[in-house]
Amino acid sequence: MPPSIGSPLLWTITIVVLLALLAFDFVITRRPHDVPMREAVGWTAFYLALPVAFALLLWPLYGSDAALEFGTGWVVEKSLSVDNLFVFMLLLAAFAVPKELAQRVLLYGIAGALVLRAIFIAVGAAVISSGAWAFLLFGGVLLFTAIKVIRDAMSGHAHEVDIDSMRSVKLLRRMMPVTKSYHGAKLTVVERGRRALTPMTLVVVAVFMTDIVFAVDSVPAVYGVTDDPYLVFATNAFALLGLRALYFVLRNVLEKLRHLNYGLGVILAFIGFKLVLHWAHTVWSWVPDIPTPLSLGVIIATLATVTATSLLANRRDREQPPARSDQPVRRR
Repeated sequence: MPPSIGSPLLWTITIVVLLALLAFDFVITRRPHDVPMREAVGWTAFYLALPVAFALLLWPLYGSDAALEFGTGWVVEKSLSVDNLFVFMLLLAAFAVPKELAQRVLLYGIAGALVLRAIFIAVGAAVISSGAWAFLLFGGVLLFTAIKVIRDAMSGHAHEVDIDSMRSVKLLRRMMPVTKSYHGAKLTVVERGRRALTPMTLVVVAVFMTDIVFAVDSVPAVYGVTDDPYLVFATNAFALLGLRALYFVLRNVLEKLRHLNYGLGVILAFIGFKLVLHWAHTVWSWVPDIPTPLSLGVIIATLATVTATSLLANRRDREQPPARSDQPVRRR
């Protein structure tokens, strides 16, 4: 008989498997190299197959509801994680990270994100256990975030990075000297008889700090799909594990998804509205709850729509003839 979902045994098995995958990733990135497309696609396919296999395992062991909630939560997290890749891409460019070190930086960021998500998930579970008002709180957070995401997308400031204004970077530079160049994947080196930080440390800390911001949005979003802490953690873990490889697959495509943030804003607003309705349902039983299959359909339809509109907009720009000058040609 399988362990009950969320049991200590199942948590232990999941964490052990997760740590083994992370350790394997660190071994792979031990020797820095620029990841070719073939390698990135292979690892991306592997990390996409893992959640599918996990959902197929959940179905016979714990029922279709658990499998569907996990699948829906994973789609939400994966779509949000693609937006995270935009910021990671800008951070790597801002810190002039060598291509061969990019995967190690991303792996540090993923490990930090997993720790942060675990903390936020535990806090979220404690808040939810205190009363149904937590769903109203989470719904309000997501609705506020959705408005901000859409406003930033409309203003063209959806993805901007200014490393000089980051407090964490300023603090590190005040605490210790920073070398001018990278020293492989080393975080610190001894320079002129004194321990100094490398730019690698600065970019890792910057990525870690952005992970905190992402966790504030993503954890309530998944709690809008399922209130089981184990499933929330599993969706986050499976969504984050493949980010390193996915980055190298999408790094030349990310900028072309110009309408992605509009879609993410719609998804966050929908889940926020779903959470508010769920809170209202606990107070007034006649208020409907949005079922998980409908949520999954809305999320997939939204992502498909913004992908299609982005591709059409890119195609229109390519086909548009260059602007002609209105200035008359002077003849001599």
